[in-house]
Amino acid sequence: MPLTFTLDPALTPELRDGVLDLWTDVTNAGGSVGFVPTVTREDIRPELVRHMVAMAEGRTRLLVGHDEEGRVAATAFLTLNTHRLMTHWLWLYTVMVHPRHQGRGYGRDLMTAAADAARAHDGIEAIRLTCRGGLGLERFYASCGYKEVGRVPGAIRVAPDDDRDDITMLLPLT
Repeated sequence: MPLTFTLDPALTPELRDGVLDLWTDVTNAGGSVGFVPTVTREDIRPELVRHMVAMAEGRTRLLVGHDEEGRVAATAFLTLNTHRLMTHWLWLYTVMVHPRHQGRGYGRDLMTAAADAARAHDGIEAIRLTCRGGLGLERFYASCGYKEVGRVPGAIRVAPDDDRDDITMLLPLT
C-alpha cells in the first residue's frame, strides 16, 4: 500500500515523536542522515529542534509520508535559500524512509512527492541535495532524475580512517 504524503503537517507531539523515532531508526540501520550508528532519540533531538525552528520561521517545509497504520514512514525537509541570488532553488535535507519499508518503492515515491512540493512553490526551478559517498546513494538519486554536479573527496568523516565523499546532486524542475 502506498504512503500518504502531507506537506507542512501540524507539528503535534505525535508527529515530532514519529519523526524522531524515524530518524533514530534510519540512523541505527546505517542510513546516511547526518549521524552514524549507534544513536538515541536524545542524540537526534537537538537537530530535529533546529529543523523545527526553521519550519516555524518559514525557511523549511516538512514533507511526511505515513504508512497504512498512520505511522511516520518517510520524511524530507525542503529548505528555502535566504541568499537573494539563490532563491530560485531549494535544498532537500534528511531524506528518510523507515527501514521496515525499504524495497517497496517508497524512496522513489518520496522523491516524486518532494519534487511536486518544490514545483508548487512559487519561483523554485531546481532542487539540490547532498549525499554521503560509499553507499550508492548517488545512483539512487540519479535514477530519480538528479545529476551529480559536485564532489568533495573525503569531506565526510564517519569514523577514524573512514572518510567519504560529499556529493552534490541537482534536479532541474523546469
